[in-house]
Amino acid sequence: MTALNETHDPALDCWVESAHSPGTDFPLQNLPFGVFRRAGSGEAFRGGVAIGAEIVDLAAAQAAGVFDGQAARAAQAATGPQLNALMAMGPAASSALRLALSRGLRRESPLEGRLRGCVVPQARAEYAVPAEIGDYTDFYTSIHHAANVGRLFRPDHPLMPNYKWVPIGYHGRVSSIGVSGQEFARPRGQVLPKGATAPVFAPSARIDYELELGVYIGTGNALGAPIAIDDAPSHVFGLCLLNDWSARDVQAWEYQPLGPFLAKNFATTISPWIVTLEALAPYRVPLSRPEGEPKPLAYLESPADIAEGAFDIRLEVLLETARMRAAHEPAVRLAATSYRHAWWTLAQMVTHHTVNGCNLRPGDLLGTGTLSGPEPGEAGALLELTVGGTQPVTLADGESRTFLEDGDTVIMRGACERPGAVRIGFGEVRGTLLPAT
Repeated sequence: MTALNETHDPALDCWVESAHSPGTDFPLQNLPFGVFRRAGSGEAFRGGVAIGAEIVDLAAAQAAGVFDGQAARAAQAATGPQLNALMAMGPAASSALRLALSRGLRRESPLEGRLRGCVVPQARAEYAVPAEIGDYTDFYTSIHHAANVGRLFRPDHPLMPNYKWVPIGYHGRVSSIGVSGQEFARPRGQVLPKGATAPVFAPSARIDYELELGVYIGTGNALGAPIAIDDAPSHVFGLCLLNDWSARDVQAWEYQPLGPFLAKNFATTISPWIVTLEALAPYRVPLSRPEGEPKPLAYLESPADIAEGAFDIRLEVLLETARMRAAHEPAVRLAATSYRHAWWTLAQMVTHHTVNGCNLRPGDLLGTGTLSGPEPGEAGALLELTVGGTQPVTLADGESRTFLEDGDTVIMRGACERPGAVRIGFGEVRGTLLPAT
């Protein structure tokens, strides 16, 4: 597991003043990676690191001679339009680059003069998906989400018999993954109207969001060489926010016997910044399961993962309707939860994915599945919040929702906070549903 080091020191002082702004997601202790360019410039996308309200342009910093040694090699790998080369170098490389940036961004650093010319305001930037994602696998790690959904369709047996034994997942679609700000048309598909015996082809009437985290693979593994659970964290580059949009009526008709297909592959939206596992080290927590639950099979269990394999990442989902946007009103919160409630850890996902010899590659993306907590206000999808669409959610302005309407924008945010540590955030991921074409 990642050990604490000087980059986590809460007393660090940064010459970028916005890094000390109350509530900032990007203090000096974070330094997440992304891919950006100046908005409207037509420049090539390249790697950057968020600090306060700014971005350190890694290509410019490398050209200015800010880095040397392993940090310079890592920075060079991040100067292109995707971060796969940096991811492939492993955690030692990204750690060296974070350390060099941390030292260069500290107040009175001798590198301040060189780095100041490499800083771009986030307000003037646009972003791209930060890696070439070869494969995308979405898991089902929240037992609370699985139970809530199961109760809707199988009240007597909400959890399938295998749930507590095997990390469930399905392979998603890479081509429709977009970065925050993604807009997409309401999808069409086959749906079975209530009481009907034959389906119709129509726009989905039950579009939903799913509050998730995305896990980027760093170093991969060779075909036929599984990743042991204690080694799994070293194969992860970092985490982002992820919204796995879902057409629930299409899903209900098509999911048996092979699971999600067109109900899931029309859009997936991710946040632009990847927070490294090193930055998240202060927020590791024990894996918690009730007494009497079955122990994982041996390949999915380790003392280290039990002791600190979970993360207390606090997540929230907000809704901005078209009417709110027109009236310049703020979005309203629908739910809030924490990643610490997940049944399966990040390491267990990686290990199970490779136990049969499957090879993961740098830049591959794993989704956690919808993250819900044990309380009603911690549901990570409208399907749960509205009990399958039977109990509409009433918003503060009197509007209500069972599922999303055209023009709705869903915003997801995540951050870690605890006494004695500096707040680490993920920024936000937002996406907007447009009318069917």
